[in-house]
Amino acid sequence: MIILLILGFQSNIHSQENNETFTIYLVRHSEKDLFSSNSTDPPLTKCGKQRSENLSTFLKDVNLDVIYSTDYNRTKNTALPTSIAKNIVTKEYDAQDLEGFSKFLKDKKQNALVVGHSNTTGVLAGLLVGQEIGAFDLNIYNRIYQVVIYNNQGRLHLLNTVFNCVD
Repeated sequence: MIILLILGFQSNIHSQENNETFTIYLVRHSEKDLFSSNSTDPPLTKCGKQRSENLSTFLKDVNLDVIYSTDYNRTKNTALPTSIAKNIVTKEYDAQDLEGFSKFLKDKKQNALVVGHSNTTGVLAGLLVGQEIGAFDLNIYNRIYQVVIYNNQGRLHLLNTVFNCVD
């Protein structure tokens, strides 16, 4: 009888773990300065900085546990306003291992913001939901991939933000 109670308790814990819901928001970095003398790691433009602030405002009421960025000024600075507003230190991830990172994100089961690039953001979103999604055009900055994971299954929502740069 005691064994059955223990097994029942463990089974209940296991089913609760599988039913956890968490959300991952994936965005491409904001506009980069194509005329910067630092062509390998350019800073954000004025509009890029404004878009990053706008992203922080968009995520204001979103519960985030962690923020991830690649090791580039443009991605770190895109995450920075949200990082400051939420008092969360941004962690780096390796964009060269998107499969490993997608598994890591699923295993962590945390609400996260992931800032990447035009050739990684869609791909990572696809890995999280089991779909093949490729890179997107270099001129696109308004996409937010929202991946909701419930019961170890991901559902992808593509959000298009409206943003107008103020000169």
